[in-house]
Amino acid sequence: MMKVVRTVAELREWSRKFRADSQSGVERPIGLVPTMGALHAGHASLVRAAAKACPGQVAVSIFVNPTQFGPSEDFARYPRSFDADCALAEAEGANVIFAPSVEEMYPAGAATFVEVEGLSDRLDGDSRPGHFRGVATVVAKLLIAAEPDLAFFGQKDAAQVAVLRRMVADLRLGTKIVVCPIVREADGLALSSRNTYLSAQERRRALVLSHSIRRVEELAGTGERRADALIAAARAVFAEEPAVRVDYVELVDWSALLPVDMATPGTLLAVAAWVGTTRLIDNTIIV
Repeated sequence: MMKVVRTVAELREWSRKFRADSQSGVERPIGLVPTMGALHAGHASLVRAAAKACPGQVAVSIFVNPTQFGPSEDFARYPRSFDADCALAEAEGANVIFAPSVEEMYPAGAATFVEVEGLSDRLDGDSRPGHFRGVATVVAKLLIAAEPDLAFFGQKDAAQVAVLRRMVADLRLGTKIVVCPIVREADGLALSSRNTYLSAQERRRALVLSHSIRRVEELAGTGERRADALIAAARAVFAEEPAVRVDYVELVDWSALLPVDMATPGTLLAVAAWVGTTRLIDNTIIV
């Protein structure tokens, strides 16, 4: 039966129980799915992947992390649905929910933060200064607390994945970052907790993000590999929805988040745009 724990000490005790079993010769990998709650089918896919790889040893964290929000962003109104989140996580195979308070994660007087220099200032980090510092800090805390073998993230947050991969490598943490595919609605919209902010009209307009990505995939499939041509094609699609304000359209090396001149297999096409007052992101990996 799934249980809810509120402190780092409780989470660590749960994890180390399985670690002790592993030392006796029984391999029992521990999985962690970090979330901010407001769980949807995309999160469900992460929990399922964790449950398949780490049966019986899956922790899901639910924590709306204040340090990754800017002063004018949506921390206060970020959707919170704890009971429904717990039910979804349990149904998909979670064994424990870690739901700490802000004070538990950031004790009074806390002065230590994690920053991945360079990467933290690119893509979303450029648009949202300090965002990736908050992300890296809270994920480092979660990995230290849970000591998981595997941590599961969605490809939709591709820039975040790049930052966390570098952090894990630089700090020599023993956790492998597992990236799961983007989950989309039937019409192509990438699932996001922030989709709940959209009005019906904005919801229709938001499809321009996935349409721009699809156009680039089509062009790349015909052999077009010039970054400027692919970016121009994506921007032309955005131009068809003038009410949507583009934040960025970039073709980058996924590991460094730096622009490329030519798209090669593995290149990341990332887009971000404002639909009304809601900022959405999407991406694809060029094949």
